[in-house]
Amino acid sequence: MDNNQIARVAHEVNAAYCAALGDFSQTTWESAPEWQRQSALLGVSLHINNPAAGPEASHISWMSQKVAEGWVYGVEKNAELKTHPCIVSFSQLPREQQAKDYIFRAVVHALRDA
Repeated sequence: MDNNQIARVAHEVNAAYCAALGDFSQTTWESAPEWQRQSALLGVSLHINNPAAGPEASHISWMSQKVAEGWVYGVEKNAELKTHPCIVSFSQLPREQQAKDYIFRAVVHALRDA
């Protein structure tokens, strides 16, 4: 599987997990904005190139990208205002948000050699 395919699966798994939590803001891969696809691809590259990188590294990478693009902490996720409640340290994330990083990493590792 190539990185695009892995990113697509990881994105869809994340969207399903978010829906299970009552968050229906995640669209399908085909409908996802380009910034969201690029974010998934960067996460895939992180774990492909650094197999020992853990879930916290995934969050740090994601957050660094967001901050570089002008995103800031906000109580609610708002792509227009570039605010996101997960722009905090990994240890400050609620467990269900930390779980997304564990799941993302697991999907990448499971599919990397498929």
